[in-house]
Amino acid sequence: MRRLKNTSVQRWRHINYLQDNFSLSEEYRTLRTNISFAKAGGDLRSLLVTSSEAGEGKSTTASSLAIVMAQQGKKVLLIDADTRKPSQHEFFDTDNSRGLTNVLTGQSEFGNVVRPTRLAQMFLMTSGPVPPNPADLLSAPEMSRVIQQAKDHFNVVILDSPPVLAVSDARLLATLCEGILLVVKSGSAEIDKVKKAANVLTEGQGKFLGVVLNDMKLSKKEQYYDAYNS
Repeated sequence: MRRLKNTSVQRWRHINYLQDNFSLSEEYRTLRTNISFAKAGGDLRSLLVTSSEAGEGKSTTASSLAIVMAQQGKKVLLIDADTRKPSQHEFFDTDNSRGLTNVLTGQSEFGNVVRPTRLAQMFLMTSGPVPPNPADLLSAPEMSRVIQQAKDHFNVVILDSPPVLAVSDARLLATLCEGILLVVKSGSAEIDKVKKAANVLTEGQGKFLGVVLNDMKLSKKEQYYDAYNS
C-alpha cells in the first residue's frame, strides 16, 4: 500500500518527532488517506496492524497512524494488543501496570485503563501485565466486547498485534477487526514469509487492506522527488 522511508525515532519523543518531521508525517497522512478509500460504503472503524515477524516496524506504524488520524480530528484509541512483547507504553512514556489484560481478566473496567495522550483526540490502552495465556485471553468473548466498547466511544480503534507467523494472536484478532495492515521491513523480510502471513490474514473475516513497506531507503533521485512533492 505504502512505502515509508528509513527513520530513527526515540520512543518517548515519538509524538513530537512525527509532528516536527513533515516528510515522515506526510507519508503517514498518505497512508491514512489510502485506508479511508479502502473501506467502500463507510468508515473503517477498527484496524489491525501486524507483521509477518518481529522487528518490522508494526508498532511504530500503529502509533504513527493513530497520531495522524487524531490530527485529522478523529477520536482515536490505540490498543496495545501485543500482550507478549508490549511497546506502546514506551512510545508514549507511560505506565503499563494496568491495561488490556486487566480488562480481559475482569480486574479493571474498560474506562479505567484508557489513558489520554498529549494529543487531544488520541487515547491509549496499554497491554497491561504480560499474562501466562495470551492466546486464550484474546480468543475469549471479552476481547470482542473490548473492541465493541472502543467503537462505541471512539471514531477509530487501532490494534497493535503480535507478528502473524510467531503466534496465533494476530489471527484471532484479525477476525474482530474491519481492516488489516501487514507491515513489511524493506530489505530484510523474506518474500515467502510475507506471502504466508498475507494468506493467513486473508483467511479470516477481516478485510486485508494491503502491505506497508517500512524502512525503505530511497535513492538520491527518489529523495529529490520526495522532497519536491513535500
